[in-house]
Amino acid sequence: MTDRPLSARVPAPEHLETPTHPVGVSWRPATLDDIDAVTAVYGEIAAVEHPDWAETRETVADEFSHSWVDLARDSLLAEIDGRPVAFGQVIAPPDPETIVRAILFGGVSPDFRGRGIGRELIRWQHGRALQKLAESELALPGWIVAYAEERSEGTHRQFERIGLARARYFVKLERDLADAIPEVPTPEGLRIVTATREDSSRLRAAKNASFRDHWGSQPTSEEQWEAIMELPTTRFDLSFLALDGNRVAGFVVTDVNLDDFDRQGFVGGYIALVGTIREWRRRGVAPALLAAALRAAKADGQERVALDVDTENPSGALGLYTRLGFVPKDRSLAYTQVF
Repeated sequence: MTDRPLSARVPAPEHLETPTHPVGVSWRPATLDDIDAVTAVYGEIAAVEHPDWAETRETVADEFSHSWVDLARDSLLAEIDGRPVAFGQVIAPPDPETIVRAILFGGVSPDFRGRGIGRELIRWQHGRALQKLAESELALPGWIVAYAEERSEGTHRQFERIGLARARYFVKLERDLADAIPEVPTPEGLRIVTATREDSSRLRAAKNASFRDHWGSQPTSEEQWEAIMELPTTRFDLSFLALDGNRVAGFVVTDVNLDDFDRQGFVGGYIALVGTIREWRRRGVAPALLAAALRAAKADGQERVALDVDTENPSGALGLYTRLGFVPKDRSLAYTQVF
């Protein structure tokens, strides 16, 4: 904490000019009519940087339409001869409790890299992120946050050029469901049940409570959470709750994107969230939930399941996952600039 608000501490530009370079590139804010075009740009980026998954149209639509997003100020689309070739957005999630974050999203289509488009895009995003932090009157730390796959060396250099520093490593793990799934006992006093859409509210409360001490995490607002729960990729029938009476002690939320099967080269889902309430940690809740999720995925006809984990997760999640048969595949990095 600090006794001075971010508005007095962050050196933000008063006016942010739209890029005019490089030659032949036109720049403008994105609109709701650009959802398909931006999804296509993300798909081109995914083919090179993370070929086993890509952002869905529904996810892009959500990031465009949240009540706290102002596309006219928070987004930038680069076009060459009318073709979208790069996109950037800066999002400041609502209702911060301990950190005010401005998060950078986007990138440049691989076919158009090496022309200075990425440099202009990230410079603009950085300026807008500074502005968004400086709009806050909260006396909290302010973070500019960005993520990149480990293989994306050019992106790392761009982030470092604007003053961001490497802060965290995340590992993507996969679990082959052909291997035996261990029988993990349910901890005494708990029962494990399949989640339903009606569990959304208590799932959000449990997520916010269990992630409170995780790096960079802030509470998920009701609007954010409901948007996630409404995505067609969210599979409640493959998600589970550990209940202490009627209270959620832990949870697993699973996503399945059918469009990713060809990219992955196998039929498989993604464990989007795993959480355990603090007082139930290190009592076997997460292993029991994960074993239930793995068995359900296998019964669903899946061949593998993936998840991502912060390598410094305070709950020791990386060791838990490897003991359950998950193996590392790729790494990504988080970058921050802290005020």
